[in-house]
Amino acid sequence: MATNFDFGNSDNHSQWLAQVREDALEPDLPIIDPHHHLWMRQPPPYFLREFMEDLYTGHRVVATVYSECHSMYRQNGPDEMKVVGESEFVSGMAAMSASGMFGETEICKAMIAQADMMMGSDVAWIFDAHETASGGRFRGIRVSAAWHKDRSLFRRHDEQHYLAEKPVREAIGVLQSRGLVMDVWVYHTQLAEVAEVAGAFDNLKIVLNHTGMPVIGGPNKGRGKEVFQEWLSGIKQVAQYPNVTIKLGALPMRSKDRSNPDLPPTSMDVQQAWGPWIEPCIELFGPARCMFESNFPVHKNWCSYPILWNGLKRITGAYSTAEKHDMYFGTANRVYEVGATAD
Repeated sequence: MATNFDFGNSDNHSQWLAQVREDALEPDLPIIDPHHHLWMRQPPPYFLREFMEDLYTGHRVVATVYSECHSMYRQNGPDEMKVVGESEFVSGMAAMSASGMFGETEICKAMIAQADMMMGSDVAWIFDAHETASGGRFRGIRVSAAWHKDRSLFRRHDEQHYLAEKPVREAIGVLQSRGLVMDVWVYHTQLAEVAEVAGAFDNLKIVLNHTGMPVIGGPNKGRGKEVFQEWLSGIKQVAQYPNVTIKLGALPMRSKDRSNPDLPPTSMDVQQAWGPWIEPCIELFGPARCMFESNFPVHKNWCSYPILWNGLKRITGAYSTAEKHDMYFGTANRVYEVGATAD
């Protein structure tokens, strides 16, 4: 993997993260990062250049899968079509990467887009538009159904049981009939709803985002043990269904989780904070249904890219070469039909 890109530190936050540096563990292990974003937001924007600054830090990231984040929607035209601007944007970023002028990683080799699932079966033509706009990189839709009774937590929709809405179920049926992926983002209190969808659509490829999104703080502050048991019960329900895979990562990294609260986390801090959540998932789903994610640049708020992957590699240190290949490369390559090679 080419690593001769020297961008320097682009902002004060990068300088803060740079206080903790580590050599990459298992640097030859091929990785597909199956969940990252690119966007124009302040401060600062995170485009190809900024992502490359994180990518080329020692780990062998072969390819990436872009996950929708309401980026670059069209300003004009029908409301339901504005989301297609994101696929156009991703296609441009991927074309730049494919030129080979930006390193060996195949950035945005595949993508998960957004659509209004309340359109029901009519959503099919939005899927067609994504397929065309993405240059064939479109693999499915992320259904962001996160809802919590505590209004201090983010809600994408007002519907408490969004996944059970009749038009949403019709749209999910279109995903299934086309062999597309449904990424799903929910809080741990909604995992039973994901399990119900998995049972109702047993040929649908479902990818559960962010380790099932345990709500550790906020309304659950001080309830750590109870939340873990609630989350684990939900994860067990979802893991029963072989059509569900899980993205592991995107967990909280609080100052109290760090060996030195004044410094960014080390990979050992990541291992200690995340291991108790990730290890049961690997046991329940099996390595062939697990994939590790960066969730960058969101998680750059707490952790640098090389430290994050080192932390994950520490968690999986005892697994076999074949099992690691699945979790870091094979599962994402298969589920998202990335077409990457690990040679």
